[in-house]
Amino acid sequence: MTAMSVQRGEKDIRHFAAGQPLFVEGAAADGMYSVLKGEVEIFKNGKVRETVRSGGFFGELALLDDQPRSATAVARTDCAIAVVNARRFQTLVQQTPFFALQVMHVMAERLRRQL
Repeated sequence: MTAMSVQRGEKDIRHFAAGQPLFVEGAAADGMYSVLKGEVEIFKNGKVRETVRSGGFFGELALLDDQPRSATAVARTDCAIAVVNARRFQTLVQQTPFFALQVMHVMAERLRRQL
């Protein structure tokens, strides 16, 4: 199971209209988000840092370090989003090592872009 395929098994699917925030910087984390349909922009200091498209995920950092959100996520288009809560995330990491590797791979790519 990859990070992208996990979204199909999730029960918590949320819909967001274009322009609607999914979460804001400083908010408590309620889960990791996987884009089923649409695009989400990730903002930091008022600038778009990344656009996450269908099949991508974001929001995992706050689950890993139990800190408030480090950025703001806004629906760029109408979206369907699968939410993986902290308990489910921990289960996936423990039971599916490839899932954990996929998450680390994406996090490494994001860090390298910021250097």
